[in-house]
Amino acid sequence: MAHDEMSRRENRRLAVASATVGPWRTATGVGAVVGATALGIEAVSGDWSLSMLASPAGWGLFFFFLVGTVGGRLRGDGTDRRLRRWADEHPWQSALPAAGGLLALNTLAQLFLGDEGLFGAFFASLLPAGLLLAVAGVVGSVKQARGRG
Repeated sequence: MAHDEMSRRENRRLAVASATVGPWRTATGVGAVVGATALGIEAVSGDWSLSMLASPAGWGLFFFFLVGTVGGRLRGDGTDRRLRRWADEHPWQSALPAAGGLLALNTLAQLFLGDEGLFGAFFASLLPAGLLLAVAGVVGSVKQARGRG
């Protein structure tokens, strides 16, 4: 079925399904290590409060989604070929669920752990989510271009 023949709802479902094929166990480990390292650096700074958890949580979430999303784009193991083909044909659309998840979770982390209000937390989360979208989209586009060549 061609992309033009599919509804928006079907495309959203495929985007979310393609996000699940990443190496999420590895991503959890990387996110935990990065978050713990950032927390150690914050602890050395001497500013002991609940807000010292916001930045390490943001770093951990960013690397969790980065490794899970980009790793899923680069994996070549036995996942569903149709799903992988769709993700290869739509690199930017398949990166949207991870960027949206990072935006939502990082906003919550900044809101509840940091000193930001709702809008401040949201705008602080836009940069990492946009960066994740850019990196995952470029990696997918390069993979798509190499597959054609």
